[in-house]
Amino acid sequence: MTTETFAPPRTKSQVLRSFDVADFPALKGLEEEWRFTPLKRLGPLVTASRLDGVAPVVEHGELPVGVAVKHVDRADAVLTPFDRISALAYGSADGLTLIEVAPETSTDEPIVVRVVGKGGDAAAARTLVKVGAFAKVTVVFEQTGTAVLADNIEVVLGDSAQLTFVTLAEWDAGAVQAQHVKFRVGKDARLQHVQVALGGDLVRQFTSVEYAGRGGDAELWGLYFADAGQHFEHRQLVDHGVPDCRSYVGYRGALQGASAHTVWVGDVLIRAAATGTETYEINRNLLLTDGARADSVPNLEIETGEIEGAGHASATGRFDDEQLFYLQARGIPEDAARRLVVSGFFNDIIGKIGVPEVTEHLHEVIEEKLARTAQLSETAKAAIGQ
Repeated sequence: MTTETFAPPRTKSQVLRSFDVADFPALKGLEEEWRFTPLKRLGPLVTASRLDGVAPVVEHGELPVGVAVKHVDRADAVLTPFDRISALAYGSADGLTLIEVAPETSTDEPIVVRVVGKGGDAAAARTLVKVGAFAKVTVVFEQTGTAVLADNIEVVLGDSAQLTFVTLAEWDAGAVQAQHVKFRVGKDARLQHVQVALGGDLVRQFTSVEYAGRGGDAELWGLYFADAGQHFEHRQLVDHGVPDCRSYVGYRGALQGASAHTVWVGDVLIRAAATGTETYEINRNLLLTDGARADSVPNLEIETGEIEGAGHASATGRFDDEQLFYLQARGIPEDAARRLVVSGFFNDIIGKIGVPEVTEHLHEVIEEKLARTAQLSETAKAAIGQ
């Protein structure tokens, strides 16, 4: 009997890519890209060969001139899946939601699309966002309700387009999501993606970026706040294969409560042809209580020395008692001081959104979570007789 062995890919560019879920081996949890993920909590998203549940409902309000949102049967793929669940989502989705912005469209009002989960069996979904050349828009993609969902979001920016794309994962308790967001950035186009994860039992979001022309600029910002038992996982792959492009990745997370777990893995690949690249990535995590865990892994893979600059950083720490003392010494109560510090920690990310209704809502949700932090603190003090 002959046993074949396969060496793992040497670089991120060599990862298996396929639309067929059968081409991917069964997940065991020992794989590097899955070792932090509690696979059992993903349920059928890991084990099924097809998902037949009803996808979440897509809603939207009045749209500006030059913008269309519709369901279509098919469209050319921007993403070629390179993990099993992404391929499962692609093969199982019944058509797709197309958000199309005509060339040279410019609007000050955000385009708000709501994805509302209604429960039921595990489902798949696909969304395609096409932003025409020289267009300038903000798209807010809200995800609420309950679902067990595998979905792909594919985004194409035409030459010189400008897009702020905000994704909000505010699922109900018990919801599970595994999502891949893929961006293709055109020549001289500018992308700003703000990814927010606040709700759900387990949310795993993989974001990848490729450049279709010189001068592309991509900024990926993330905010997540995990409560007891929640698992939020964010991974990025920024693939610099074109000269003179830029990327910046900045994610911030807070955690509180027993078994709150967050994962951030940032991969940046600079290929040999990508001379003149400028890139940086940073992840910061704030542990508000005992029992929470944050894993943070930045990676850089550089195949050419002719770049403008590349770097990464990561920091995870407990609440800064010195900051707290400083504020209390000026007459600010402890609970209010904690809220000020955490709100300041997130302000830079929230400020990138630029939609007042969304930023106000996020501040309210963070305040609600911080109120639970105070309750946890009081419970802990009572337990030790303070």
